[in-house]
Amino acid sequence: MKKVELKDVKPYQAPKHFNMTALRLHGKEETGAQKFWMGLSHFLPGGGAEYDASPTEKIYFVLEGEVTVINQEERITLKAWDSIHIGANEGREIINESNRPASMLVVINYPEA
Repeated sequence: MKKVELKDVKPYQAPKHFNMTALRLHGKEETGAQKFWMGLSHFLPGGGAEYDASPTEKIYFVLEGEVTVINQEERITLKAWDSIHIGANEGREIINESNRPASMLVVINYPEA
């Protein structure tokens, strides 16, 4: 077991993200997790991520506030305690369209070796 205290976690720059802070809580380097990593994202009003796709699955779980996830077919607003699965190679954009900050847990599997 390895405990992570938020006070010890360092932010990192998430590619194609804006007006947000990303914190990696668990992963190979942080805690030895081998199959997936987990992060905490804080989005300011208007913050988000540009449209992109990756070969890994993602789960977003909104802790506080709300974010809108957009793909080519639909637009889904997630509020506190809502979650969504994004499949491998599925494109998505994220935007906080509200006037309040939003916090979201992000779980992403590592690509198969």
